[in-house]
Amino acid sequence: MPRRSWVHGVFKVWAAATLTAAAPALYFWVASLLTGDDGSRSYWSMSSGSCLGWDIYELVFLRAYAVVDFPLFSYGGAPLIALGCAGWYLSVRRGRTGLGRIIGRCVAAVLLVLNLPEVLLSSLDAALGPGCTQIWGPPELLSQQFTWMFYDCLPPILVLFAVRAPRRAFVRRGPVIRTAAGVLAVTAVVLLPAASAPPGKVSTERELDCAGFGDDTATRLNAAEKDFLCAVRGYDRPYDSGVEGWDEVSDQDVLAQGRHLCALATRHGGDITARAVSEAPQASLAGALADLCPAVAGAQQAEADRRQAESDAYVAQKERACAAHPRHRPKIRPVRQRRATLWTEFWTIDGWEDGYEGNPPELVRDLVGSGLGTLAIWAADEIGHACVTVESYVRRPPLETRGWEEVVEVGYESPSGALELVDGDGTSVKGLTTRGPGSYRVRVHLRGRELVTQVIDAPDGAVELLVQVFPGTAKKPVVYR
Repeated sequence: MPRRSWVHGVFKVWAAATLTAAAPALYFWVASLLTGDDGSRSYWSMSSGSCLGWDIYELVFLRAYAVVDFPLFSYGGAPLIALGCAGWYLSVRRGRTGLGRIIGRCVAAVLLVLNLPEVLLSSLDAALGPGCTQIWGPPELLSQQFTWMFYDCLPPILVLFAVRAPRRAFVRRGPVIRTAAGVLAVTAVVLLPAASAPPGKVSTERELDCAGFGDDTATRLNAAEKDFLCAVRGYDRPYDSGVEGWDEVSDQDVLAQGRHLCALATRHGGDITARAVSEAPQASLAGALADLCPAVAGAQQAEADRRQAESDAYVAQKERACAAHPRHRPKIRPVRQRRATLWTEFWTIDGWEDGYEGNPPELVRDLVGSGLGTLAIWAADEIGHACVTVESYVRRPPLETRGWEEVVEVGYESPSGALELVDGDGTSVKGLTTRGPGSYRVRVHLRGRELVTQVIDAPDGAVELLVQVFPGTAKKPVVYR
């Protein structure tokens, strides 16, 4: 080939590389002049755990924006390509073709360093799963982003083509060039179709039959998979929007990522708080994992059993302390006497009759209060327990103040004759009223209040209550002590 023809042909490739680099910026510039839309878009992205590709990109390449903003790299690197073309031409004019090839390859290398890592790193995160894919942008824009990333790699490839050594016969390229070409080809073939493919099936709440009122048409899924999808999408609880970021991910992908997270948790004994699990890209699925992963379900059940045994031992210790108190010896025989350890998280234990719950009365001397069908008795300094003795009489018992710090009596109207005391754990003491519906008096004796309000760690069974209920028509409260 004549030298002049060869130079003209190479110039055309340089020109094609320059125009290819500048074309997108020129297009959006013209579009902004005609429509006022410059083509720019912004979005927020969220991701749980660590995504290797994005972490590398954020650590290294986000800091390179100052270099990218340099005028030489504007318009897709077109000024750099034009400068490289001038350097190549001057080298060729002086007979230093090898130097020209070095200049061209340096230009191509700079552009590839700026553009190719984003393709490779986003591809890496796409392989890790949807949780990491979404950090690069909304799913509906991902295929467009891949297309533009590959397009940005086209100008440097044209530059490399322009400065290749002219050969008359086919020459097998070196291993580096063959490997790079293979990676680009495989990435383009595999990832672009995958990114642009339509999303898989996302089953509805009715199809999964989460609340038991659906048609249960998702027959391809077993019960564990349905429960897991219901939990992830928030179908199993009212007013629950599900795990953020997974609502539009197909059932197949959610289950695949759940199984991957299950495998990680299984290797750590089913512990979803293990570092490998909590830092995984799919870590946000951990809260629903027990429905899908037997190891996690087993670990959580074992932890629940341990906590229940610990709670039972704690309650038993308090009950033993209450049982150790001497039994009250009434001065007249009651119809019934009951002893119980009652618990509260809001200062009082409550008494009520059916249909009169939820309307707590005001307390007299911060000890006992009553209303129609309701009763409230102070029992703890906000949270705690009290050792309670309840006595029911058919007539007024003699007054007892000795040994008690506070004694207050109030009137009580029983609409049904079925008053019962109920604590925060559901323990109840029934049979307080002996003559059915009617008027009663409730006398409450207390000791231990001063101790539990002044000592941070009061001894078990410090609060003792004696509650006496007997018929009486008086309405006014009486403070005996």
